[in-house]
Amino acid sequence: MARYQIPEDPRKSKRSDPPDKQPRRLRQDTQAPIPWRWLGLGLIVTIISIGLSLALVNSLLARPPLETAPIESTLIILTAPPSPIPSPTSPLPTPSPIPTFTPIPTPDTAVAPPEITVGFYAQVANTDGFGVTLRGGPSTSNAQITVVDEESLVLVIGGPEPDEANNRLWWQIQLDDGTEGWAAGDFLIPAAGP
Repeated sequence: MARYQIPEDPRKSKRSDPPDKQPRRLRQDTQAPIPWRWLGLGLIVTIISIGLSLALVNSLLARPPLETAPIESTLIILTAPPSPIPSPTSPLPTPSPIPTFTPIPTPDTAVAPPEITVGFYAQVANTDGFGVTLRGGPSTSNAQITVVDEESLVLVIGGPEPDEANNRLWWQIQLDDGTEGWAAGDFLIPAAGP
């Protein structure tokens, strides 16, 4: 009598699987090799990029500061358009009188005050003939506008402003030509006006 044999599963063909191949779950070489060549190349590119960046920053920081030119001030006079002719209005009750404003008397600048005062004149002094630097603000870190010669007469229009870094007082002054700026109080003395 003939025996019945179970046919082989066609999915498990011996021809497609090499005899030395093990199933995936039994393999021990699951880690991929480390790409040393690409890691080395990336490290070299990174080092060169950092070096170029540092060289660029050093070249930018080593540049001298830009020189500033004196600022010329221009006087601009604004004029208003002519006002329209008023139209007749309806009669209104008489308004109450407005109190008059008593103007503050202008100071007599012909006499020098005992100390530097706003509204009075001062004279540039104690500079050994070099003059005082007129700056755009009350500090040596502000831009230089011009140099005012020694014994020049200037009008004090503002101040004093303390400069904590240099332990000085700064005064805002105006020159004869209308230029305004700040000068250190160490180089100004009270003076009579012209």
